[in-house]
Amino acid sequence: MDPLVVVVVAVLLAVPLALIYSYNRFVSQRASMDAAWAGIDVELQRRHDLVPNLVRSVQGYAAHERELLEQVVEARNRAVASVDAQVALGDQARAEDALTERLTGLLVLAEDYPQLRADRVFLDLQRQLVETEDRISAARRLYNLEVAAYERRRQAVPSNVVASMFGFQRRELFEILDAAARHAPHVAT
Repeated sequence: MDPLVVVVVAVLLAVPLALIYSYNRFVSQRASMDAAWAGIDVELQRRHDLVPNLVRSVQGYAAHERELLEQVVEARNRAVASVDAQVALGDQARAEDALTERLTGLLVLAEDYPQLRADRVFLDLQRQLVETEDRISAARRLYNLEVAAYERRRQAVPSNVVASMFGFQRRELFEILDAAARHAPHVAT
């Protein structure tokens, strides 16, 4: 067989196989990003569910701190609404940042109320919140790593051709911009 024919046949087979392989990798990465986002979503929902109980436990001891408690509830409602409305990732991150900031203020408030700091329900809710914040951070790191790998591949040659041909869109990182919200609330011991 003529070597030129072998080369032409090999190229004709290799190109579609490379396209299929690249496409399938993008599909796999998209599924990994979606799974990683689901992990964040579960933990955010858990945090959203903890907030009303935390507010109720503080109300019994610090009822005159009504403005702060209302701010916490308001921030929680905005965060829940951003999830429900499926807003842009950056907007959702800002809503979560605001909630984290308000929760931090609520937990700092507990320092002024020794009876509250000794309340078992409050301490359990505080512990659960801190654990949830840690899980959110871990899930966020995983998601951002998945997105970074996808974006590197989506922008690199020759994968960028496949990404463009099949409409693989840019994905945003889930970042915290507010420096005050970069840290999980601390448990007072």
